[in-house]
Amino acid sequence: MPKFLRIGVHQSNVSGYTSKAWCVRRVGATVFLKWGAVEVQGVGDGRKVHWTLPPRDKTIRCGTEQRARDYAKAAIARRRNHRYEPLTGDITMRRRTAERGAELERALATILFVDIVQSTEKAARLGDARWTKVMEHYYAAVRKELKALRGKEIVTTGDGLLATFGAPAAGIRCATAIREAVRTLGLEVRVGLHAGEYKVSGAELIGLTLHIGARVAAKARAGEVLVSSVVKDLMSQSPVRFMDRGVHQLKGVPKRWRLYRVEEDDMIRTRRAASAKV
Repeated sequence: MPKFLRIGVHQSNVSGYTSKAWCVRRVGATVFLKWGAVEVQGVGDGRKVHWTLPPRDKTIRCGTEQRARDYAKAAIARRRNHRYEPLTGDITMRRRTAERGAELERALATILFVDIVQSTEKAARLGDARWTKVMEHYYAAVRKELKALRGKEIVTTGDGLLATFGAPAAGIRCATAIREAVRTLGLEVRVGLHAGEYKVSGAELIGLTLHIGARVAAKARAGEVLVSSVVKDLMSQSPVRFMDRGVHQLKGVPKRWRLYRVEEDDMIRTRRAASAKV
């Protein structure tokens, strides 16, 4: 299975950073993709790479083996053209000893996942230099909104970010603010929110709540802010309006979950209409 690790300008010889990895595998007429945030420890041949969160995955059924070969070849070429280097060895989930597990603290928060829609295609169109500048502005905009609403950044995923909030209302306000802010950069994001308990060990968050939040975000369309039924129920006394997006099976998560789209409020619609007239 070809594997690729995104390398930034200062990361080739550095240990202890967070990046993004991709895996591409073809079996007959089917291509399997897997990607997500990773933590890199060590350099050179001794480098160890761990998933920081459960990776996302996608299955593409191409119909014929030749189409699958072409798809896999193009996917690999895109990785190589966007500051990804081939990665040897396995990408593992970090193992935790029983002693470490005993030290874990419990926390309760609203989890926000955000990432850019079709980032690979945009990067290919803009080229490395321009895309790097766009990403700098993107993260600056995201972090500005996080700071304004007291969100806590946990980890970046190459083109996305995981953050936590003390209250779901702040998470939703931040999600919609991020969506509007990055549109000025020509970007569309998708955002997912879930709320629940998880465990904390140092800078790591552990638990099913994280898995559910990531899967909710994966169900969002371009420009959508999706929330789980847990978040919607917590907002029952809020003026925020939600649109039912139906019941979904979240990959790797027990039972089916009802998801809701956050509807744009009048202030956002007015601001967008004013911008369109300028």
